[in-house]
Amino acid sequence: MTSLSPLSAQPLTLERLFESPSLSGPAPRALKLSPDGRLATLLRNRDNDRDRYDLWAIDTRTGAEHMLVDSARVGSGAALSEEEKGRRERLRIGALKGITAYDWAPDGKSLLVPLDGDLYLASLDGSTRRLTDTPQTEIEPHVAPAGHYVSFVRDKNLFAIDLATGQERQLTTDGGGALSWGTAEFVASEELNRFTGHWWAPGDRRLAVQRTDESGVKQVARAAIGAEGTTVVEQRYPAAGTPNAHVELWLMDPDGSHKVKADLGADPDFYLARVDWAPDGKAVYVQRLARDNKRLDMLRVDPATGASTILFSETSRTWVPVHDDFRPLKDGSLIWGSDRTGYMHLYRWAAGRWTQLTHGDWQLEANGQSNSTGLIGVDEAHHRLFFTANKDDVLESQVYTIDYLHPAEPRRLTERGWWNTASMDNSATHLLVARSNPNQPAQTYLADATGKRLRWISENAVVAGHPYYPYLAQHRPARFGTLKAADGSTLYWRMLTPPLEVGKRYPVFMMHYGGPGSQTVTRGWENPLSQYLAGQGFVVFEVDNRGSPNRGRAFEDQIYHAMGTVEVEDQVAAASWLKTQPFVDGAKIATYGWSYGGYMTLKLLEKAPGTFAAGIAGAPVTKWELYDTAYTERYLGKPQDDPQVYAKSGALQDALSIRDPLLSIHGMADDNVVLENSTALWAKLQEGKKPFEMMAYPGKTHGVSGEGAQTHVWLTIRGFLQRRGIWPNQ
Repeated sequence: MTSLSPLSAQPLTLERLFESPSLSGPAPRALKLSPDGRLATLLRNRDNDRDRYDLWAIDTRTGAEHMLVDSARVGSGAALSEEEKGRRERLRIGALKGITAYDWAPDGKSLLVPLDGDLYLASLDGSTRRLTDTPQTEIEPHVAPAGHYVSFVRDKNLFAIDLATGQERQLTTDGGGALSWGTAEFVASEELNRFTGHWWAPGDRRLAVQRTDESGVKQVARAAIGAEGTTVVEQRYPAAGTPNAHVELWLMDPDGSHKVKADLGADPDFYLARVDWAPDGKAVYVQRLARDNKRLDMLRVDPATGASTILFSETSRTWVPVHDDFRPLKDGSLIWGSDRTGYMHLYRWAAGRWTQLTHGDWQLEANGQSNSTGLIGVDEAHHRLFFTANKDDVLESQVYTIDYLHPAEPRRLTERGWWNTASMDNSATHLLVARSNPNQPAQTYLADATGKRLRWISENAVVAGHPYYPYLAQHRPARFGTLKAADGSTLYWRMLTPPLEVGKRYPVFMMHYGGPGSQTVTRGWENPLSQYLAGQGFVVFEVDNRGSPNRGRAFEDQIYHAMGTVEVEDQVAAASWLKTQPFVDGAKIATYGWSYGGYMTLKLLEKAPGTFAAGIAGAPVTKWELYDTAYTERYLGKPQDDPQVYAKSGALQDALSIRDPLLSIHGMADDNVVLENSTALWAKLQEGKKPFEMMAYPGKTHGVSGEGAQTHVWLTIRGFLQRRGIWPNQ
């Protein structure tokens, strides 16, 4: 961040937080390098509409940039199918408009762009070729590796277009109703971070295709309550303890012929976690995860016959993590990530023998999360691996490299003091690094394989003209520190404070997520909402409790069959510590969270009445039996196997012990944490004569998106805390 201050500072208002352009500056998505490395492409949002994205290209040699596809000009504006809307919710991009994904053609001369339900090929000169023009939405499109075909799913069947002739061919015919081809089922995309269901072989010779039968999955009627009516959505939702979809993997030629079914074992109740082709196309590597999440088998499948063998297995007394730290190499060996030592490290498997490549009480960042990447590149020519890890600091994600034939201490390629994510081209010759720190919103640069920065892709310097520049003089620095949990574990916290006056005590806005899979305390840029709250006079505080990732299995496993225990204890301990600080008004600590964080708010108020002056619970899970199989059973097992675990972990059993002020918020069309979670809570509190406040958002899903609705959420929170005498500067 620039050291210069603006000439005249403006107060940061609640309304400005959600207006366009984004205060954090450009928010590029889907950064990729062209096959020849001459272009960096990205989706860039507009200054006048922060949720609409267009496709841009930047010359990596000169820095010259131009828009490749204008989503407003090329798009038809057609409505998306419910299936595509659901897929975007799984990707957490449901609020975005315009172009949300794209794929480079292997020859580097064009890009595949899905837009408004149809498919386009964009050339480097800005011209576009429309591939489909149908009332249906084409989903999960892919360019085949050799560039001969574009595949996609329409009406639950798989299709392929021959790009040379333009001929479209339907590869499967029996899709429809509960049966579909070529797409990931609900729990795969929602909980396993697998977002596709078909995979091309090298040379475009064969296809591996998922076939999904959901007829055994419980069909539930979910009311999507909108502003001008209610839509009843019949949804097949595999709630904890109920049947999952039946998934098969089939191998076929590009025209749909020579179909064979892969042998994935005698027990059909498993998860198809990952599918990858060997570089020579002579094998398909399939990761088969047991229903209880305690065993993951790596299968080698013959694409001609479907026959399979188990190469190796990972097991755990709690759960085996699913990740993307896997690469099959041309020499037949495999690079693999495992936490068998208690920390996620890289290994090489060759001819049945293991070599551990990285070591220590640190780990690769837990990939699959929005703020982490893990294994990012393999340079087989120089036998080097590139990955992100927290080797130097738990609060930092850095890029490292090692030689996988002669492993030594990893070499760091990025600068200390930042949170970095990265991607590479297929040959791992260049890095695209995205980084931020508490004083600098996200930047992106191109680097060579030594980490040397070659060119800014988005410097995003906070100088005159940047959206955040007018508020720079009020920017509050982040403070970091540690606490000890009851078992001696180190807990890391992050704090913003107003300019402190001697003898004055300040209220606290305590934010948390608290659940598995998300580290929130990092040395990265934080949502400017925290700066607004600090500017209002709050101490803003977050702590990562036990059960959160990137700290090793002993730290994370403590929530196994015990959700709502240690993570609650750690947050209560943090609140108690805050009350000992001379600048904190211990009678005015508000606690806030969304999703798992909303669940945590309820558990905190139940566990420790009187500790918090008020609690805000956004879209909380209150009854784990309502949540899906893959996530819930991973941590709690099946409800029929141990009902007491579910009762204790839920937020309903002790709801009547809540005596502190509560604000409950939920979107009325939420298909992730369904509204029934909150209505069950409301009913119990009402029956028990417990007063509380609530706000529901018609037509809004899990994130309550949109400038107006997001602003309203925080106006509601502010009003709630003002009525309770907690909001400062009143």
